[in-house]
Amino acid sequence: MTTAMGYKKSARLVLGNWKMFGSFFENARLLKGLQSIDYSLYCEMGICIPFPYLYQAVLSLQGSNCSWGAQDISMYSSGAYTGEVSGIMLKEFGCKWVIVGHSERRMLHGETDLDVLRKMEAAINNDITPVVCIGETLEQYKSGISFKIIEKQVRSILQLKHSSLSKIVISYEPIWAIGSGIAANPDYAQNIHYMIRKMLSDDGVFNVKILYGGSVKPNNAFDFFAMPDIDGALVGGASLVLEDFLAISSIKF
Repeated sequence: MTTAMGYKKSARLVLGNWKMFGSFFENARLLKGLQSIDYSLYCEMGICIPFPYLYQAVLSLQGSNCSWGAQDISMYSSGAYTGEVSGIMLKEFGCKWVIVGHSERRMLHGETDLDVLRKMEAAINNDITPVVCIGETLEQYKSGISFKIIEKQVRSILQLKHSSLSKIVISYEPIWAIGSGIAANPDYAQNIHYMIRKMLSDDGVFNVKILYGGSVKPNNAFDFFAMPDIDGALVGGASLVLEDFLAISSIKF
């Protein structure tokens, strides 16, 4: 499948965001269920888990077809930054992915577009793929300025060094859909993704995966994956239910 900008879709990417959920006992069942799964012909799978459980993921998923990552990264490489976790540390735990700029961190911790840019750089400098989250609030959506908000966020991403842009993943997550149980209309999401893709291609970047996130479930994932500019999903609550996460990841065309 090829979009208007010449982007050729490859295997989908489905990442789970466990947020601040889990325990050693609960994780063990989830991780065991992911150990022997192989959907690699049409889907790359990964999970982004809380920092304390990274070693549990290493022990469980090493050698499997499911990769792992974290939900945040410090913009600093080391130093007196209490509570921060550096890219160097995440790399030691074999993290392939790190979520940056999630709306919950922007709202709860005041992260700015500049902070997100610096965190992207920190990830790339440690060979970790940043999954950069962008999206609009319900108020912005109702005001009809979603495209304007997303454009501003993408322009901030494009400040990244050009040679680094091909090393990122973008996840469009309408903030009003996250955790609400109400996903965006797939056609609406496709229009947003198309705009993001066009902005990237206009800047000479053609191979960035763009995910959709926001109440992705087994009963709606197919409709999103069928869209030409949606390359996969960043899955929240459904990634904590093994059967749901596997159902989403195993969708084929």
